[in-house]
Formats: sequence, structure tokens, C-alpha cells
Amino acid sequence: MEYGYVRVSSKEQNEDRQIIAMNELRIPNEQIFIDKQSGKEFNRKNYLVMLSKLQVGDLLYILSIDRLGRNYDEILIQWRLITQEKEVDIVVIDMPILDTRGRHKGDLMGKVVTDVVLQLLSFAAQKEYESIHIRQAQGIAAARAKGVKFGRPIITPPENFGNLVKQWERGELPFMDLLAKTELKEATFYRRLREYRVAKKK
Repeated sequence: MEYGYVRVSSKEQNEDRQIIAMNELRIPNEQIFIDKQSGKEFNRKNYLVMLSKLQVGDLLYILSIDRLGRNYDEILIQWRLITQEKEVDIVVIDMPILDTRGRHKGDLMGKVVTDVVLQLLSFAAQKEYESIHIRQAQGIAAARAKGVKFGRPIITPPENFGNLVKQWERGELPFMDLLAKTELKEATFYRRLREYRVAKKK
């Protein structure tokens, strides 16, 4: 049985390139497992489902080693779990040298080369993951130093908010007109109203 494993780091990322690669290999859609989750650890729902289905003699395709994961130690552990304990072959499409088919039959040199390349690529995958997060942290710190604020902007009510509230409380201003005049959504209006009433009590 042939399987494909596809992973992107978040729901916003596009997995099309990986899916196309699996389709070109004629892997049935029901045998392609997709996770939209960080590669730092392997506690991923569909990855675990796939592991439970793998049987001796099966073949697993991944597009690149970093799609399997970005944790050096865990990649090596999972690779050995799949290829040695489950006796399932792995093919890394973008790196043909990482193809374990035929390595079980005394091809010692091939196995050594595969292991060395695997370790180098796994190390590179983790370092790239760490570099991305370092660059993100540095970028955020630099932006904050320039006064850039992150998160949703705080929506402030207009200066005549109190007068508008009084008109509404007296029944002189319909609620929808109140929202239009304050330019606030309903949930935001009630938050600002609570803050306004607390401030009045002080």
C-alpha cells in the first residue's frame, strides 16, 4: 500500500504543491494524510492516524524532509520507527537519495549514505525552524522599538459618547442610531459602555 504525508505549518498555508506531487504518483486521496500544524513535534492527529495504518511492506511518500518535521531528534526517531520497527519504506520526493527501497538487502553503503544525508537534512530543517522564529522575534522587537503596535487596534468611542448614551437611556435615540453615531459594533459598544459606567463611579 502506498501513502502520502502532507504538512503545512498553519491553516493559512497552502498545501497544493505537496498534493500535486502525491497526485502525480497516483496515490489515492484517501491514502494521503494532511496536517496543518507545526513541525516542531509529532503529536499530530492525521500523522498518528497514518502511523496506525502503516504495515510491513508499505511505502510512504513525503515531498521533503521538513514536511515530516523540524525537530532533529524526533525526525530521526520517527524515521527509524517507520523504516525499522514498522518495516515501511520512505521516499523523499525532492531528495531521491532518501529512498529506502532496496536498502534492506545488504546495501550497506546505500544505508550509510541515506543515514548521513538524513541527519544533515534533519539538522538543517531544525536550524531553519529556529532561524525563522529568531527572525520573527527580532522583527517584532525592531517594529516595537519604532512604535509599531501589534494586535487589534483599540476602538475608542467618540467624545460625545456620554451624551449619546444618555439620549439612548432616555429613549430619545434608537439603539441602531446610537451604534451608527458611535461607529461601534454592538459588542464593542457594550464594552465601552461598561468602561464608561465604571469610570463615572470613580
